[in-house]
Amino acid sequence: MPLTETAYAKINLALHVRRRREDGYHELETLFAFVDVGDRLSAKPAEQDRVTTLGEFAGGIDNPFDNLVAKALSALPHKQGLDITLEKNLPVAAGLGGGSADAGAVFRLAEREHGLPDDWLESATKLGADVPSCVRSETAIGRGTGTELEPLDDDLGGTPVLLVNPRVPLATGPVFKGWDGEDRGPLPTGSARRIALEGRNDLTAPALELCPVIRDVLDALETDKPWLTRMSGSGATCFALYDNETARDEAAQRLKDERPDWWLLAGKLR
Repeated sequence: MPLTETAYAKINLALHVRRRREDGYHELETLFAFVDVGDRLSAKPAEQDRVTTLGEFAGGIDNPFDNLVAKALSALPHKQGLDITLEKNLPVAAGLGGGSADAGAVFRLAEREHGLPDDWLESATKLGADVPSCVRSETAIGRGTGTELEPLDDDLGGTPVLLVNPRVPLATGPVFKGWDGEDRGPLPTGSARRIALEGRNDLTAPALELCPVIRDVLDALETDKPWLTRMSGSGATCFALYDNETARDEAAQRLKDERPDWWLLAGKLR
């Protein structure tokens, strides 16, 4: 039987950009959270490593042998080859950490088989700033470029969430480049819920400049009055958090009827 693992969709409940660094990256403070659904990976032994990508968004990956699944495989020691099938359910370039989540799932597959090497965190960091958080896929504060993780009081587990993407890819680089450079202050302190409510996403304004339809998504989500609506990461995906599944499902059905061209995914925070 092949091993299977979910690459949980990542969202940024808050994302504060503090400064531009000399190395070209940005100093961040963010609250990572993960939805209980996402891409699906299955792996079976093979003579050599192989990655096959299928699913709705498989076409968004230009070279399946150069994606983060293949790179994660190369970064981890394994005694024999692995044939991995990636079911790409999350849109690409969407602010959901899709590729990073896929890489994180590969790390968990390896951990289940024979454990992770002592330097796994270093290997994950080299693959991308979101990959370390995606390996554990747990609510956490991220600092630095997002790789310095801190636990916190997570009082949001099980919260119903709706993800909406207008099916417009939005590359991360140009959004960060459009940030105005103003430090608007640190991440709040307290529980995950408090940080989410009092926090913000400093990339919303530059993302809107590049992709104005994000405003339509946010306005549409606000219609049903969830207790929090925000853009995730560098966009263009937005999320809404609800008090109960009924409210989430009613909002999802309304949006499916009104905007059948948009991508929606309903789940719960892990």
